[in-house]
Amino acid sequence: MQRALIVIGLLIAAAGLAWPWLSKLPLGRLPGDIHIVREGVSFHFPIVTCIVISLVLSLLVWLFRR
Repeated sequence: MQRALIVIGLLIAAAGLAWPWLSKLPLGRLPGDIHIVREGVSFHFPIVTCIVISLVLSLLVWLFRR
């Protein structure tokens, strides 16, 4: 458990350092993401982005467990 928390912390720190480059990726703006703008209200639900991230993470976990 300790090793997993250290790895997760390092990954979060690496993502923070790489944020200028990661923010240029189209995640959150993919076709199929729901974005509704009405008077005084803005709703954004990145459904397709969530599916893509889930598939990538599932693939990575599957590869590392082999």
